[in-house]
Amino acid sequence: MGFFSFFRDKISRHERKHLKYFEKKLGYVFSNKRLLRRALSHKSYANEKRLGATHHNERYEYLGDAVLELAVSDVLMHLFPESDEGDLSKLRAAVVNETSLAELARKISVGDFMFLGRGEDNGQGRQKDSLLSDAFEAVLGAVYLDGGFKPAFKVVKALFGDVMNKALNQDITRDYKTKMQEESQTRFQTVPRYTLYSESGPDHDKTFEVHLYIRENLYGKGLGKSKKQAEQNAAQEALEKIVNGE
Repeated sequence: MGFFSFFRDKISRHERKHLKYFEKKLGYVFSNKRLLRRALSHKSYANEKRLGATHHNERYEYLGDAVLELAVSDVLMHLFPESDEGDLSKLRAAVVNETSLAELARKISVGDFMFLGRGEDNGQGRQKDSLLSDAFEAVLGAVYLDGGFKPAFKVVKALFGDVMNKALNQDITRDYKTKMQEESQTRFQTVPRYTLYSESGPDHDKTFEVHLYIRENLYGKGLGKSKKQAEQNAAQEALEKIVNGE
């Protein structure tokens, strides 16, 4: 870092106080506060202050996007151990998008802490989904640069907790149950019946087994961390049996 770059990058006492408030909301304290400031600095601010291309958050956003994808993928694989790659990809796309990231950014008041140029600031930039979601990813990238993947993963798990809990109770493979009902009505002129066969494990980590019957015949069994997930897996097994003529 050159002599003048050092002073341009130096953090004032006011900025340190400003960033400290944000760290409390984020749940992570940076060793290198410059990383956090850059993550919160929009290109318009860097241009206005003549700070140069490396002093705004686009590079951090690029990194944070990869960190977020890996962290969310890991969480989803543990939440949905019976789901295949296609279902997990659909769920990840539903969880990680501009709207959901902007909502999470608002939850920790990212907009209040962003460094914006006057034009963006006057143009309601602190409320724009695109700027908020980009800054959110940039912050995750900065956490990764500052402390590695472990603290970044911890931040993702904490912030995405509510989103993941909602996902756990959703039909992430809704097509299986829909297709199963259509096949059952077409082939057997009746709808399938789902029965909870068993549940095991502690309250915080239960596993459910659901059996699918058509009339009185057992066509599918499914395991899952929620009853809905188990039903979907039972429907998938039953569909495969019917299609294969078993």
